[in-house]
Amino acid sequence: MEKILRSREVKELFKAVADIKTPEECRKFMRDLCTIAEIQAMAERWQVAKLLQKGLPYREIAKKTGASTATVTRVAQWLNHGEGGYEILLERLG
Repeated sequence: MEKILRSREVKELFKAVADIKTPEECRKFMRDLCTIAEIQAMAERWQVAKLLQKGLPYREIAKKTGASTATVTRVAQWLNHGEGGYEILLERLG
């Protein structure tokens, strides 16, 4: 997994994402890059992360977002033991 994340191709993708300037540019890029289902899945995980940060119970988060409890648990795992990506943006966006 780490080898994939450090590949030239993935680094180029991360650089492209980092160069996005506006939410509208991001919308256009994500729509061209991802399927609607992929975008919906990422949006759902983001909503789950925000509610986890607020301390809501897993079942309540699942009910509010429509995410499975397995997804809530997975997001919680990455939020608490990941690389800090969720935390960076949750803090930045307040």
